[in-house]
Amino acid sequence: MKRKIVGIRDVAQQAAVSIATVSRALNNPGSVRPEVRSRIDAAAEALGYIPDAAARALSSRRTRTIGAVIPTVDNAMFARGIEALQRHLSLQGYLLLLATSGYDPEVEYRQAQNMVSRGIDGLILRGDVHTEALRRLLATQRIPFINVGVYHPDRPYPSVGADNEMAAYRACRHLLDLGHRQIGMVAALSAHNDRASARVLGVRRALAEHGLELPARWLLEVPYHLDDARQAARALLALPEHPTALVCGNDVIAYGVLLEAERSGIRVPDDLSVMGFDDLEWSRHLRPSLTTMHLPTDEVWTRAGDYLMRTLGGQPAAMHHEVDASLVVRESTAPPRSPRRRAKAPGG
Repeated sequence: MKRKIVGIRDVAQQAAVSIATVSRALNNPGSVRPEVRSRIDAAAEALGYIPDAAARALSSRRTRTIGAVIPTVDNAMFARGIEALQRHLSLQGYLLLLATSGYDPEVEYRQAQNMVSRGIDGLILRGDVHTEALRRLLATQRIPFINVGVYHPDRPYPSVGADNEMAAYRACRHLLDLGHRQIGMVAALSAHNDRASARVLGVRRALAEHGLELPARWLLEVPYHLDDARQAARALLALPEHPTALVCGNDVIAYGVLLEAERSGIRVPDDLSVMGFDDLEWSRHLRPSLTTMHLPTDEVWTRAGDYLMRTLGGQPAAMHHEVDASLVVRESTAPPRSPRRRAKAPGG
């Protein structure tokens, strides 16, 4: 059965507007009054009109496609951010093209190459650990990009995110203010992950201000998985002298620590305070609920989309934007017990 071809002229006639008005509504929805845009949308839907992306790309030299390369989809924060970004781009008539890198800069470069070959207009990258080849590619192809999840106003590359070092510093300060002096950390893998390494630096800085250190035996790096976090917590809690408080690289790692503490008979927060990072949905429902650093994920990703759309539209856009990471105090942190009353660590 031959498919009926519906063109822009048919939509204009159905909506009782000019062809130029339909074109503006499709290519730049914000330039058309909402009531007119609604009428055009209704006409297009009734007729089954679908814009020819290839023809639009040839005429405007734009595909209205934004690419994003993230480390993994197996992370609730990334999933939430991508959902917010896609929803925001869709309202402006943009398509999101997604790929993963597995925290490997070379894989990220190859994925970006694939996206460029498919005509993306702009690119969103996670963090600021990229190959020089990728930076050259984007520069020579004149493709605007932005780093999300970091705030680096001293660098020439656009960024939107929290100051991860300062956020971790504030998390550790909360534990110090409670009276903890034996503080350890279960961090995320720092290789090719500038957010994770910055958080370790923040904890070290807070401890140093109190004349304390982060001993090597109390710092473990793990992937963002529950099993790995539990194994790390098991190793730390089995030490003859274990920390009274742990800062975790993110909430998922903190969940693993909480589970292992329960299994080991260590009470949170009586025997061990646990600090998370991200403020995932489950964090406030746990018992004990998780003290954590809240990051406005939706805002970070939508601002990244705004930056690219404004840049592509020739509008001014701030290169760097910092979002606030706020401390959310819940049940998993409390002042340390006195040494005489503290339960003996397993294996101690």
